[in-house]
Amino acid sequence: MNCKNGMIACLGWALSLALVAGGRAQEADQRLAVAFKGWLDEYIAMQPFLGTRWGDHRFANKLEDLSPAGREKIVSHTRKTLDSLNKEFDPKQLSPDGRVDLATWKTGLERSLWIEENLAPLDTDPRSYNEYTTDSTYLLVTQTTLPKAAVTKACLARIREVPRLLEQARTNLGAKKSSRPPVRVFVETAIRQVPGSIAWYKSGLAEALGQGEGAEEVRREAAALVPLFEGYRQFLEKEVLPRSSDQWKLGPKLFAQKLEYELEADISAAEVLAEAEREFARVESEMAALSRTLWPTFFPGKAQLPDTPEGRRETTRRVIAEVSRDRGTVDTLVKDAKSGAEKLKAFIRKRGLLKLPEPDRCDILEMPEFQRGNSVAYLNNAPPLDFEARSVYAISPPPKDWDARRVESFLDEYNHRMMQILTLHEAYPGHYVQLEYANRNPSLVRRIFASGVYIEGWAVHMEQVMLDEGYGDGDLGLRLLQLKWYLRAVANAILDNNMHSGDWNETQALRFMVDKAFQSEGEALGKVVRSKQSPCQLSTYFVGRTAMHRLRQKVQTAQGDKFALLPYHQAVLEVGAVPVRFLPQLVEARLGVGAKP
Repeated sequence: MNCKNGMIACLGWALSLALVAGGRAQEADQRLAVAFKGWLDEYIAMQPFLGTRWGDHRFANKLEDLSPAGREKIVSHTRKTLDSLNKEFDPKQLSPDGRVDLATWKTGLERSLWIEENLAPLDTDPRSYNEYTTDSTYLLVTQTTLPKAAVTKACLARIREVPRLLEQARTNLGAKKSSRPPVRVFVETAIRQVPGSIAWYKSGLAEALGQGEGAEEVRREAAALVPLFEGYRQFLEKEVLPRSSDQWKLGPKLFAQKLEYELEADISAAEVLAEAEREFARVESEMAALSRTLWPTFFPGKAQLPDTPEGRRETTRRVIAEVSRDRGTVDTLVKDAKSGAEKLKAFIRKRGLLKLPEPDRCDILEMPEFQRGNSVAYLNNAPPLDFEARSVYAISPPPKDWDARRVESFLDEYNHRMMQILTLHEAYPGHYVQLEYANRNPSLVRRIFASGVYIEGWAVHMEQVMLDEGYGDGDLGLRLLQLKWYLRAVANAILDNNMHSGDWNETQALRFMVDKAFQSEGEALGKVVRSKQSPCQLSTYFVGRTAMHRLRQKVQTAQGDKFALLPYHQAVLEVGAVPVRFLPQLVEARLGVGAKP
């Protein structure tokens, strides 16, 4: 059309084209949503426990086939799905949101294939079986909206599946000529977790279910699993552990590949390390300056230490030690978390930082023994397909085999101030709040393939935001520990890279965490073990926080005086836990940043 014939006609023509294109994109988005729902139904039918974790209970009376044939069936299905997506969906025909969902789905499938082909966790990591044999009934009891009678019936059916799974574990882990021998640190953790499974089936499950139809049968058949788990523990100790490997390092190539899948952030492993090292130096300097300010409070009349690198670090260490003396006991950890949660919620409401989920469905409790060994705390959010279930913020006390010195070190680390920051991270406004929003996102793709980098990044970012907005009433001790907590996130990325892509051994890693990152010995030991067991996960905190921080600065700069935290936070939460490489475009579109008037 010749626009000289009339501007109005040209605008009308352009609008018509836009409407047609929009209609086609909407139709393509709908086809994608239908395809994903079909895939999800098929996938859950093959992996019933994964269905339980996601909140789909149609197959709650079944468990996976973990035999080589069963695993190959899943791999084959995943490959066929990827081929189908590449043939049937052109990203150019989708809306911006649809393109994000397509890319997220494909990457999730590619990641699962990469893990199976390169790491083979069911051959090398006996911890994997703990989920199928024990979490499979635990989650039915603690995180489902199923009626009690249905839960009891499903638990009974799964109890009867456990012997088969333990036998498949023996087969998969017992292949002595396997090219991938089990990793020693994985085996040791799995051995420590078995007593928790025994306790769960010996009495914990029955107590959780209480009285009612079928309860006695569950109690009887669950107790019959105890000798099977005892035999499985002996198998791990006598057959698997002796031939396990100390080669827990991924190496530069596999680390870089896995990190790319984990982060989805358009940043390389080398770039993450370089950026983390720069940020570490900045935060360390900020902590030193704050510690010098606090020094006269804790050491009145005592001269400041020399203003040298060693003096600044020692000043920070001594002040942290004094701030950390205000602490609870092993028995008050959960109580401290609960009281801290109430303070955090009241502050969020008063400041209008965001809209807290209603009703509040977060339970705070002590971590079950069979889930301990990987972290001090976790947030098990309500499943994305059963989001009216409860979320669980669980806290692990010190292991029972720790001596008094290590227990004291643990309590110093998780003192009253640090417990506030932990609860901020895990629950309010951290993981619990964010995941409640994510569960209500209309995109099934985003709910199932939620980005761990987004999830951790939101929680770490909000630690600083809360204190910046006045939480703690200007308590400099709380700010110092918040910075220490953030320094840990930065140190995690450095540790992750040097442990798996570099040449650090356990001693070097431990000294870095204790001497430079101000961690207690017990916390540092746990972090080193975690780094060995969960490569690349430790980098998600820093990369995610950096993405969140940069987006905040970008949007606030663009909006100027019109910027407000409530609409901004709502926009970030409401797009769902997307890969952070897509976050700016989605949030900016929702806020109208950069849009023409």
